[in-house]
Amino acid sequence: MEEGKRQRQVAGVLQEEFNDVFQRLGLNMIDGGMVSISSVKVTPDLLEARVYLSLFKVADTTVAMKKIEDRAWEIKKELANRVKNQLRRIPVLHFYLDDTLDYVFKMEELLKSISTSTPSATTTPAAP
Repeated sequence: MEEGKRQRQVAGVLQEEFNDVFQRLGLNMIDGGMVSISSVKVTPDLLEARVYLSLFKVADTTVAMKKIEDRAWEIKKELANRVKNQLRRIPVLHFYLDDTLDYVFKMEELLKSISTSTPSATTTPAAP
C-alpha cells in the first residue's frame, strides 16, 4: 500500500525534528559511534511512527538501542514541544535498527574478496 501525501509530510517533519532532538539531547553520538535517523514511517492514522536508526561505528548496537529506548519519553516530550502546532496528536514512537549500512559494507567486502581471489583473465581478441 502506498503512503499518502499527509503521511509523507508528517514523516518528513518528524525526521527533521528528530535530527534536532537527537543533537540537543546528545544522542547523536553514543559510545564513540554516530547515530542518525535514516527514515521515519508513519501509519495512515498518524498515530504511530516507526523511526529507523542507523548506527555507525557503535561497539554494541543492542546497548545503544536500549539507551535510546530508555530515553524515549524524553525524546517524545521534546518532539511534542516542537511539533505541537503542526500535529493534533503526537504519534507513539517505535525505534528500529536500520542495518542497511552494515549490509552495504558487507556486500562491498564480498565483492572486493571476489575480485582479489579470482585472477583477472586477460583475453586477447581473436584474430579474424
